[in-house]
Amino acid sequence: MLHLSNKSKTLGLLVFVGLLVQAGIFPVPQLNSTSVLAHEVEVSGDVAATFHLEPNHNPRAGETAKVWFALTRRGGQIIPLEQCNCKLAVYPKNHKQGDKPLMEPPLKAVSAERYQGIPGADIVFPKAGIYELELSGSAKVAANFKPFKLSYTVTVR
Repeated sequence: MLHLSNKSKTLGLLVFVGLLVQAGIFPVPQLNSTSVLAHEVEVSGDVAATFHLEPNHNPRAGETAKVWFALTRRGGQIIPLEQCNCKLAVYPKNHKQGDKPLMEPPLKAVSAERYQGIPGADIVFPKAGIYELELSGSAKVAANFKPFKLSYTVTVR
């Protein structure tokens, strides 16, 4: 069995995303002088997700933070919420497998940037600290992608 370091895995993911961008499968929006690209990308099986948290990936405890996930399948096709049995769970950073999430915010279809109908939610983090957001999903009957699980670390002030 081949064991890779976290550094090797990260480099591999960056190369993979770079190839997707270069091939036009994962387009990057054009930036103007006032926009900032503050998104995180994760890949699970044949699904990639661009994650964004407002305001500016810098949430505050007790205030509403808006999150969205632009899901795409291999080939660059957007996966709207209506095609996904998606679930969002919020955990404290160092939780154990099987722990109950702190919250499971309901997902709703949102429009963000150039994406329409993608999964999004409003989250109020209870206190400052580090949290893990876990988005999991499977295809509804008419859709065609493998089940996925994606995880994002969020620092709340």
